[in-house]
Amino acid sequence: MRFWPVFMRNFLVWRKLAIPSLLGNIAEPLMWLAAFGYGLGSLVGEIQTPRGAVPYLNFVASGYICMSAMNAASFEALYSVFSRMSVQRTWDGILNAPILLEDIVMAEMLWAAFKAIFSVSAIFVVMALMGLLGQAHVLLAWGVLVLASVMFSAIALIFNALAKGYDFFTYYFTLFLTPMMFLSGVFFPREQLPHWLQGVAAWLPLSLVIEVFRPLFLGQWPQEAGLALLAIVAYTATAYGVALRLTQRRFKSA
Repeated sequence: MRFWPVFMRNFLVWRKLAIPSLLGNIAEPLMWLAAFGYGLGSLVGEIQTPRGAVPYLNFVASGYICMSAMNAASFEALYSVFSRMSVQRTWDGILNAPILLEDIVMAEMLWAAFKAIFSVSAIFVVMALMGLLGQAHVLLAWGVLVLASVMFSAIALIFNALAKGYDFFTYYFTLFLTPMMFLSGVFFPREQLPHWLQGVAAWLPLSLVIEVFRPLFLGQWPQEAGLALLAIVAYTATAYGVALRLTQRRFKSA
């Protein structure tokens, strides 16, 4: 539990800006939801999925909240963590205490996940007020987002360990997150992709999250949820291990 003081340190700093941070994190997702859900949704109507017809607003809402968890966790684990690690040199000060580097990496991963969950929980509340949840299995769906937030935090920490500056993160967003956003079924079913691309897209981290989350959001039970959840856990453990090794190597060579 040596990571806990580091986690609480981040929490105490962030608490002063919690409300502006929350408003910023939920404003953009809701604007996207309004544009695609209501604007495009009025033209599309219902969309056919393997489980039947679904109103496009509900379809895109279930995908976009997963994407919001991905973006919020990634942003915190990249820009904010890099600032504490390399710009503000906060990590150097923490390492003077009886705390190891792996404790800091663990704390930063969980902190980024916490901020993502805080944001998507607020979006959940707004969606409930909009009447989008309906028969959704809310607690189970929320639990999937917790796992997703930890996974994307761990993946982003790999790129944080490799970065020499903030500009490096552009490659991560442009070459990794953006293609995954369009291939993972956020805005349209993956079945609309070419057959060869469906197999690749099915194993993308965001696809695995949506595969489990969307049925729960729509009040259904996901198929093959065990395999998807196992893959999410495997991605998380592997990414954390790689991020830790790269971070340790970075500090040894500094």
